[in-house]
Amino acid sequence: MLEHLELFFKSIFIDNMVFAVFLGMCSYLAVSKKVATAVGLGAAVIFVLAVTVPLNWLLDQYLLQPGALSWLGEEYASYDLSFLSFILFIATIATMVQLVEIVVEKFSPSLYNSLGIFLPLIAVNCAILGGSLFMQAREIPSLGLAFNYGLSSGIGWFLAILAIAAIREKIRYSAVPAPLRGLGITFIITGLMGIGFQSFGGMLTGDNEPPATTEEVVEAVETEQVKEDLKDPKETEESTEVIAGID
Repeated sequence: MLEHLELFFKSIFIDNMVFAVFLGMCSYLAVSKKVATAVGLGAAVIFVLAVTVPLNWLLDQYLLQPGALSWLGEEYASYDLSFLSFILFIATIATMVQLVEIVVEKFSPSLYNSLGIFLPLIAVNCAILGGSLFMQAREIPSLGLAFNYGLSSGIGWFLAILAIAAIREKIRYSAVPAPLRGLGITFIITGLMGIGFQSFGGMLTGDNEPPATTEEVVEAVETEQVKEDLKDPKETEESTEVIAGID
């Protein structure tokens, strides 16, 4: 359970797709002028990531990795289909994006029209493919953790585009200097938001070592005291004389 919580919060705040690895920036900048549009696209990204990452995990585990075909028989154990990773991952993503596009067009034509070309472009959104590739590179061990990673990465991207959309709606009524209007002030705000998200890194960087016992603490204190004594020349001479007397 702790592993799931750690991965969930780390993927949202610390390893955020936008602020940590700068993926999905095209849609982030282009579709963040209105909150309603940002919410629609962000929800679509969450759905696509939550479905494609675990699906691609299954493909990676049972088809693409070296020896993954051993379940078919010993003669297939030496097969390595990892060179097909990009093709199969993108095929899975494109299939789910088509499903999202059909559903949005059916139930929310206004959102479909406002998203325009950026809805089908989720298929080539680097944040979507990046989720599956990061899952593969980090060797996520279980299907549950893969789903967790896809869902939390999508939520992180959703929060990023929702926050910048809300801020951009407000700064329309602000006295922004002329050279910074538009993308200029958006980049500045994005940088400040990135700093804020990265500050959450302290939540998950605790010491994993067990606490020291009383004997270890006493031994460490005595060791430090000996080091301090040896820094004083007089103490060093006295220690040498004592040791010589003992000999």
